Amino acid sequence: MNVSVITVRPQRPVLGAVLIVGAVFLMALQDAVIKLASSDVTLWQLYVLRGVIALPLLIVIAAASGQGASVLAAAFGRWTLLRAALLVSMYVSIYAAIPVLPLAVVAGGMYTAPLFIALFSALLIGEPVRPAGWMALLLGSLGVALILKPGAEAFTPLALLPVLAGLFYALAAILTRSCCQADKPVTLAVSLNLSLLLMGGLASLALVIWQPGAAQIALSPFLFSAWVELRPFDWGLIVLLALLIVGIGVGLAAAYQAAPPAIVATFDFSYLIFAAVFGFVLFAEIPDPFTVAGMVLIAGAGLMVMTVSVRSAPVRTSLLSPGRGEGG
Repeated sequence: MNVSVITVRPQRPVLGAVLIVGAVFLMALQDAVIKLASSDVTLWQLYVLRGVIALPLLIVIAAASGQGASVLAAAFGRWTLLRAALLVSMYVSIYAAIPVLPLAVVAGGMYTAPLFIALFSALLIGEPVRPAGWMALLLGSLGVALILKPGAEAFTPLALLPVLAGLFYALAAILTRSCCQADKPVTLAVSLNLSLLLMGGLASLALVIWQPGAAQIALSPFLFSAWVELRPFDWGLIVLLALLIVGIGVGLAAAYQAAPPAIVATFDFSYLIFAAVFGFVLFAEIPDPFTVAGMVLIAGAGLMVMTVSVRSAPVRTSLLSPGRGEGG
């Protein structure tokens, strides 16, 4: 990484807000579908089969937009691959927790991401955070504590996995804005899906070699079980997941390219609402008062972050810069 003057980044907050709300709606639906499938199909089998369906769809989209083979070449840029690796780490952290945690709790931990984004915006891409921004970080941290209830009898260390996912997501968002600005959203989506497919294949191979015992499988069947024969219903879920990941991959990239990360991340909080609705409708999960209070505090922190970021002066320099136009 080299310190350099960055080009002027697009400032389209309305477009960014619309794109991110649509993307996180699809993300919440995706997580609910994966929770449905987690009792029958392993995560790595989902990754591989979903990728086999999603990648051709993305290539067709690229060809229809006149990009064609250039998308595949750009998908292997160093910054696009690093971004994809961060998002793969995010997904693995989330899906390790989804089978055993309510969706609202997963959402609460995951959506520490906008708070991390505010911190990293200041430290990595030179977007200052004012005192009110640090107050927002404290408020959001309190909200997360209410949701996760560390120290309580019902607390499980797995509840920290969504927070780790939020950290990875925040780093990927900063990278999208700072180093992947010149890449087409479909390029970033192809890179992500290739990485997810590769992760699924390698993990599946590792499980065949390792052959975990009953104790390990019982600890997390979604992560450690072998591939299973799929029913027509399972295939339908995988096709749906492939369609969703295409929309999510393109929408997330386009949103964080369109507007400053701290602003986009505020509307990212709408995931909390969608996740709570899907959790109630599909799994009869009713958030307890502490979870609701924590979600309110986190959302309030996000609004504070947005207010501070809107009032901040334009940014001229960045510690994260690709040093050239095409990110790799």
